[in-house]
Amino acid sequence: MSKDHSMSAIDGLKTDPDLHDYLVQRVGKSQLRRRLGIETEHVADKFGQGRTLFHIENWSTAASVIHFLLKITRMSARGKANVTDFCVRQNTVDLPHLPIEFDGFTILQLSDLHLDILPEFPDALAQVLKGLEYDICVLTGDYRFLTHGPHEKALHGLERICKEINRDTYAILGNHDSILMARGIESLGIQLLLNENIALERAKSSIHLAGIDDPHYYAADNLESAYDSIPDDAVSLLLAHSPEIYRHAAYTGFDFMMCGHTHAGQICLPGSVALAYNSSAPRFTGAGAWSFDLMQGYTSAGTGSSVVPARFNCPPELTLHRLRLVR
Repeated sequence: MSKDHSMSAIDGLKTDPDLHDYLVQRVGKSQLRRRLGIETEHVADKFGQGRTLFHIENWSTAASVIHFLLKITRMSARGKANVTDFCVRQNTVDLPHLPIEFDGFTILQLSDLHLDILPEFPDALAQVLKGLEYDICVLTGDYRFLTHGPHEKALHGLERICKEINRDTYAILGNHDSILMARGIESLGIQLLLNENIALERAKSSIHLAGIDDPHYYAADNLESAYDSIPDDAVSLLLAHSPEIYRHAAYTGFDFMMCGHTHAGQICLPGSVALAYNSSAPRFTGAGAWSFDLMQGYTSAGTGSSVVPARFNCPPELTLHRLRLVR
């Protein structure tokens, strides 16, 4: 079933030469073929693909079971209400070699949006976005609720929240996102970073922002390409959908990594104790701020919800990262 869907997507690409040319120009022939090949053969695999053995988000039965349990325990309404009970979290990132012009520079991170989860979700999020102040916005993947199938509703939801984002926006793709979504995302004025980096400039100083393709399921990340051309003495920030490449990112030389994917557990025990993070990375990277070697990191609890529209003891978050020069 998944293969039929994926083949139809590839057939659609063949009949749309403009989209094909756009993607070749954006990611190159080799990367495009690799991404589409994995989408074709493994788009809905439950076992074996990517960096974890089991993928609950690809198993529709899991969603049905959780729905049933929430229904019989009369927790469905509460869980659904929690999906739009947003929390704005603050995170300070101390950087000793930060250019003084970037002292106080604030990054809004939205992660794991899953914008088509509920019809009211994009509007609810848009209302929260109106009151925030930041210098740039970054989106760390997963715009679609399902891991395969149509993505038009997700892009419509993304268009809605973009109306409330009043700064330059940069994004990466997650394990719920097809490469075929790239043109639609960039048509909204969002700059995708697909194993590449850009310089953010203030006055005569700059810092560098890099982004990699999904490292969790598609394993399409290329840290070397993303870091290429960044000066050794420059502050470098990395967007990665999952924390699973934390070790390699630190050794590559990145100063700060922003990621998501884990949803911080999403359905947690009291005290925000996660049952699982759906990640092969150590638990210390599962939620919030962490560090490894010389790199700092932050794993968002996710702005949206996956598998089922429900959250417990784990509110959806919008994160404001403030860069601070430490002398």
